[in-house]
Amino acid sequence: MAYRETAQIRTRKQSQRLDILAAARTRIATAGYQNAQMQALAQDCNIATGTVYRYFPSKAQLFAEVFRQAVQIEVDAVDKAARSAATPSAQLQAIIQTFVERALRAPRLAYALLAEPVDPLVEQERLVFRRSYAQVIEQVIRTGIADQSFVTQHPGLSAAALVGVLNETLVGPLSPGIDARIRTHAEPADLTQSIIALCLRAVTA
Repeated sequence: MAYRETAQIRTRKQSQRLDILAAARTRIATAGYQNAQMQALAQDCNIATGTVYRYFPSKAQLFAEVFRQAVQIEVDAVDKAARSAATPSAQLQAIIQTFVERALRAPRLAYALLAEPVDPLVEQERLVFRRSYAQVIEQVIRTGIADQSFVTQHPGLSAAALVGVLNETLVGPLSPGIDARIRTHAEPADLTQSIIALCLRAVTA
């Protein structure tokens, strides 16, 4: 008779898989991608290292999924912020403020998502991360062009450029062990407002 998994076993496996993903996200958020090792994750979950590999054949595959989940959470947050504002300018400001403030509240995780050296498979998820943000911003720019809040421009190109601005201006403040004020000579609130002003000038000219 062929072996068939019971519903109880499937539930246990799913729970174990989710525990591994949660442990991996926690490791990244506290110590970064490079310091999140499979053996450490196994210890966090009280399972054998081989069990981790049973669910995820490689570290790259595991952390690609962690990045995928983390990206969706962040994109959903900025999308929700945009929808809560009434005008294109206010929507763009809400997106940038949400992006920057969430990054500064969880700097180690944000640095991993934005800039930390990672495996090629994980880097692909980082590119998805940037494209997802750009799509949210692009829609706001299109609306702004339509109602003449923003000058005529290439919405996709402008959106990609603004995502680049966000990434580059935050790499220094998010770098592990470096106080944001040292790298930018600005308090977090001032940094946020400066980035917002820069991005609004870029699309309104």
